[in-house]
Amino acid sequence: MMQYEADEFDVIVVGAGHAGSEAALAAARLGCKTLCLTINLDSVAFMPCNPSIGGPAKGHVVREIDALGGEMAKNIDKTHIQMRMLNTGKGPAVHALRAQADKFLYQQEMKKTLENEPNLTLRQAMVEEIIVNNGVAEGVVTKTGARYKAKTVVITTGTYLRGKIIIGDLQYESGPNNMAPSINLSHNLRDLGFEMVRFKTGTPPRVNKNSIRFEEMEIQPGDDVPRAFSYETTEYKTDDQLPCWLTYTNEKTHEIINANLHRAPMFSGAIEGTGPRYCPSIEDKIVRFQDKPRHQIFLEPEGRDTLEMYVQGLSTSLPEDVQLNMMHTIAGLENATMMRPGYAIEYDAIVPTQLWPSLETKLIENLFTAGQLNGTSGYEEAAGQGLMAGINAARKIQNREPVILDRSQAYIGVMIDDLVTKGTNEPYRLLTSRAEYRLLLRHDNADLRLTDLGYEIGLISEERYQKFTLKKEQIEHEKDRLYNTKARPDEKTQQILRELGSKELDNAIELAALLRRPEVTYKHIEMISPPEQSLAQDVKEQVEIQIKYEGYIRKQLQDVERLKKLDGKKLPADLNYFDIQGLAMEAREKLDKVKPISIGQASRISGVTPADISVLLVYLEQRKKAGSSAS
Repeated sequence: MMQYEADEFDVIVVGAGHAGSEAALAAARLGCKTLCLTINLDSVAFMPCNPSIGGPAKGHVVREIDALGGEMAKNIDKTHIQMRMLNTGKGPAVHALRAQADKFLYQQEMKKTLENEPNLTLRQAMVEEIIVNNGVAEGVVTKTGARYKAKTVVITTGTYLRGKIIIGDLQYESGPNNMAPSINLSHNLRDLGFEMVRFKTGTPPRVNKNSIRFEEMEIQPGDDVPRAFSYETTEYKTDDQLPCWLTYTNEKTHEIINANLHRAPMFSGAIEGTGPRYCPSIEDKIVRFQDKPRHQIFLEPEGRDTLEMYVQGLSTSLPEDVQLNMMHTIAGLENATMMRPGYAIEYDAIVPTQLWPSLETKLIENLFTAGQLNGTSGYEEAAGQGLMAGINAARKIQNREPVILDRSQAYIGVMIDDLVTKGTNEPYRLLTSRAEYRLLLRHDNADLRLTDLGYEIGLISEERYQKFTLKKEQIEHEKDRLYNTKARPDEKTQQILRELGSKELDNAIELAALLRRPEVTYKHIEMISPPEQSLAQDVKEQVEIQIKYEGYIRKQLQDVERLKKLDGKKLPADLNYFDIQGLAMEAREKLDKVKPISIGQASRISGVTPADISVLLVYLEQRKKAGSSAS
């Protein structure tokens, strides 16, 4: 193929899925002339799997993306068809917002956003090669021979690299939803020296809404109170939400699956890639959980203007006839018409320990990667990485230090640290249990954690930042009032406490102390002692959480300080771990592979023990003294 010089940019983003969209927007908004290339312009921010955004840990990430100045939260707020807060019966650390998306409208809105962004060019092309000179990425080459030059390149290819769709005995090269796969770029990455792995994910059948007997299912409506992911959203939709529906598999379903396991690709050996542990196929669930008589199945609309319903919980790569038979055993789906069969998809990913925490590759300078290419699963995880890769690709050009979120700042920080420090041998999914400081990393306080940083980076507008500053001031002022104002044992207060079943007051006590009682909420404090001025609901929420959980929060902040001390002890990039006496051989090998940037990161590497960390600390001290005496 003849090549030609096409154009020159500051940043090139390969792929326009959830990672690519955020990366391209971030780079462009930070002043870089940016090119975003995608195999198909109709697949911008495509949702090949679940038509939803958010949920436990994932919803936290969406809020963090918004607090830093990203787009996903705004886009789902504009295009959702249902919004629900999950885990409301539990503590605030695990509250999680989840939205059903109109997947087609979500794509259109994100595409429109990319098309209308100054500094950003959106173009259809298949990238087949990264231009590399002397270990530095300098652009890309497309299938049509176009050579685009750039100062930094971000690859966000999702599940397209050597993609292969599998349905029973049928296998064929394909990206998700029968789109074109990317074959040559995968070979190019291997040729450049990257270690690659083969992963697998899957999707369930889609069925025609008119063929479902909803009377046999339990309705799952959206919340009837205003909800939004973005801190900038001011218009809420609560009266036009579409419901989801709950049903279950049964013994008959399980019998059909068990009788056809010899035709299941994941058990017959046809699938080589490792699948996601926390989103298993229905055949995997039946085999692994033989004792369970049923499994939940959710019917979720794919949009307002389509009859397609997503059969959540029935992900499968069984043959099409088996999919039909098992589906027809489920209450409400006895006569369901299948519009698309479920399928598994295998794809290539890179081993993420080959990345610095900035998401720049260690092997090729100025080359960044993000999303499922880095071994993650999920739209939200991809978008979070894309945002950080786009920010850091722009900052590399501007000779600014990379932005690296730590584990106490954000779930995005937890995810990236997990990936680059520990790697992953299966598609990585964020869970609240992965965050050791999850009481600090709540859904409600993402703006308080990250908006200052987003403003400093340059992605938060002055107007938004002023509103945020006012909110912070109001929270602190009201907390101060509750610490310095006393509730007196008058009849009004005692009556409120009696109605709550709470102990009446013997003497006057601080409003803050009263608020710490489990049965007392800020609403009751307002009744006893109203604030000087009316406060927004999110201000009241912060005041209540910060006072009620003050002791726990303080303890976690002390743990964070200890972590920061370890993360503050930097390790030289040129350190030869094999020369350090006293390190176990496993530790030397792991440290040499990961090349941690700090003692803190080194301590989180699997196989590196506390004894190894002690040896490193002693070595650093000796090196420091030797350097001082030499000077």
